[in-house]
Amino acid sequence: MMPTAQMSSSGGPWRLYVALMGATEWPDFRWERPAPVPTIAERRTVLATLGYEPVPGSEWSWIEDTATHGDDTSPVVLIAAIDVRELTGGAS
Repeated sequence: MMPTAQMSSSGGPWRLYVALMGATEWPDFRWERPAPVPTIAERRTVLATLGYEPVPGSEWSWIEDTATHGDDTSPVVLIAAIDVRELTGGAS
């Protein structure tokens, strides 16, 4: 199964992490700003720093969730995701 990079925020700092099945810790990075949303170029740079790159042809997709499961009055959490793979030729 291919790893997925996800980026999320609930109105505060943005966090990008690579979800690795079976791992106890995931590579991650935080932008200590609520706005603007990190650009695609910023995300690509962070992924490379973490040792990953987007799978060719993949695009970021966005969903929203609630901070409290099942409570549609709780704050919204925005989540972006993209399929990634380990870098093979080093960071670019």
